[in-house]
Amino acid sequence: MNARRLLAPTLRSATAATLAAGGYIHAQLYIDGYRFIHLIGPLFLLQASASFALAALLLVGTPPLLLRTAAAGVALGALGGFTASRTVGVFGFTEHGLQPEPQAVLSLLAETGTLLLLAIWQVTLIRQPHAARPPVSTSDWATTRTPPN
Repeated sequence: MNARRLLAPTLRSATAATLAAGGYIHAQLYIDGYRFIHLIGPLFLLQASASFALAALLLVGTPPLLLRTAAAGVALGALGGFTASRTVGVFGFTEHGLQPEPQAVLSLLAETGTLLLLAIWQVTLIRQPHAARPPVSTSDWATTRTPPN
């Protein structure tokens, strides 16, 4: 079997898995206590919901660029929130280091993995050979006949 034919479904499944893993981690953190943090709790729930929905849509079939871009946006949003919560804070909420353990590390791996897989997927789509089209020919009428006066 051709390896190229297996690449797209494999990347699609792996991307959906890493996206769902990041969503699961955020859902678990929401349940374990983040739901009580003003504004942060609902954002964790939103991130988990968006991750699960996008992962399911990715599994349906070859997704359009907009869907892959949305998946990248969710992953980037999670990484951005992670970074902001450890530097300037998010709505007054700050964390330090890689706490909570092990969810912080696992989330970083899942979100980074999602972005890496999406980048590989996009590169393979760009490099796919396109089917050659026959050259466009002018019609016989235009080359052999003269229009009536």
